[in-house]
Amino acid sequence: MGVLFLLLFVCAAAAGFYWYRRLGDCQRQISRLEQEREKMNKTFLLVRSERHDFLKHISALQYMFEKGQYLEAKTYMDGLIGSYEETNLSIKGESGAVAGILHDMYRRAKEAGVDLIYDLDVPLSSLPLSDQSIVELTGNLISNSIEASKEWQKEKGRCGTVVLQLSKRSGLFLLSCKNESLPLPNEIVDRLFIKPGLSTKGEGHAGLGTKIIKESVQAAHGYLDFIHKDESFTVKIKIPSIVTK
Repeated sequence: MGVLFLLLFVCAAAAGFYWYRRLGDCQRQISRLEQEREKMNKTFLLVRSERHDFLKHISALQYMFEKGQYLEAKTYMDGLIGSYEETNLSIKGESGAVAGILHDMYRRAKEAGVDLIYDLDVPLSSLPLSDQSIVELTGNLISNSIEASKEWQKEKGRCGTVVLQLSKRSGLFLLSCKNESLPLPNEIVDRLFIKPGLSTKGEGHAGLGTKIIKESVQAAHGYLDFIHKDESFTVKIKIPSIVTK
């Protein structure tokens, strides 16, 4: 009887531990979804605000032209084009969640003084992945690159640049992210994207981004490679256009 009670207690404890972990996973998932929703809402409100103010900008430009204030009108228009291009680069052809993360990363890079360039032949949303997987993959790629560029430009005193590229060739999506980087120890380079906890961003970083990137690529039956040469770090990812289950 005592053995049976012990077995029941062990089973109950194991079940409790299992459901405790599942609850933790669900809470983290909810937290991520709430963050994505917040980014989508910010992007939506930004576009709505720009549309709402569009006629006002046209009226202001018309007034300047009528008064012969051509230089002022050009300066005003250049400012408008810059802000509209920033939004357009983020949302062109993208789903709400992906547009949200792209715009958030663009804003974060701008605040850090890093140039972020989106060179996308096809929308990121066309990748054969769920929106959540695309957000996790691209969000961590860009975030890692921005952080590495910040450290590089802090030491070098020059503006860093991050370039995210996506194209489609012969049934493959070719995704790459390039940034400047400080020299990395060989033990980091040799095991990056292989051993969890390693990071290109120096001490104080958990290396979770590289782990998520690797898992996202593996789930898509893709291939990941990276090149670290001189002061440049590039992640190259190939994903089949049709992912088999």
